[in-house]
Amino acid sequence: MIARLNAGNTKAMVRQSQPTILLTRPLAQSLRFADQVGGAVISPLMLPEFLDPALPETDFAAVILTSETGVQAARRISATGAVLPDLAYCVGNRTTQAARAAGFQALSAEGDASALLALIKARHTSGRLLLLRPEDTAGDLTKDLNSVGIETVSVIVYRQKPQSLTAEAIALLQGDTPVILPVFSPRSARLLVAEIRRINGHAPLWLAALSPAVAQAFDLPAELIQIAAQPDASAMLDAVTAMQQRGIGS
Repeated sequence: MIARLNAGNTKAMVRQSQPTILLTRPLAQSLRFADQVGGAVISPLMLPEFLDPALPETDFAAVILTSETGVQAARRISATGAVLPDLAYCVGNRTTQAARAAGFQALSAEGDASALLALIKARHTSGRLLLLRPEDTAGDLTKDLNSVGIETVSVIVYRQKPQSLTAEAIALLQGDTPVILPVFSPRSARLLVAEIRRINGHAPLWLAALSPAVAQAFDLPAELIQIAAQPDASAMLDAVTAMQQRGIGS
């Protein structure tokens, strides 16, 4: 049975044991989120591998950054002596904070890729844009921008290498206590599903998904599913907190 924890839904059937949170984001993001929720088991499913691409020999009006890892990649590029534009369009507030710390004049879309596209369409006036992106992406922001007349060049600056679950995470997923799974991207959802199947995990799963696309990519039965009200870390924190409270009240 799948019960969706949306506003007003208080009838989901859950188990009595208090849930444990399993975080599978990159280590830095997981540590920060764990601190916000009061602790969690951390087992990153992806490890960034930074690349050394040659940048196009042309001027850019702004750079587009879609993650904190992208900001790290931009720092590495700047350290080689390459000159990046001062202005940065960023997908969310965390990425924006990291970009400002790296010296960019950063603007936040406060959301997801769709919000980022809307921000650039509304604010950008002239000049080419440079998208520093990972190897694997859910959409094609470069194509979307070029299709509306905003010339954009993308460069792959890092890839996320899949990692296996840690022994602690495996033990958790093979147990009987409900496990809260905050999942932030469709690719993370697919990797997590594959790992749970590989280890024959049977713990009750409570999924907190960043978006409907993430929930759809999580192709396993879940006792509870809550989709964040907004596609950002703050809304995900609210979703996980609601699940924690549900566990305490069971």
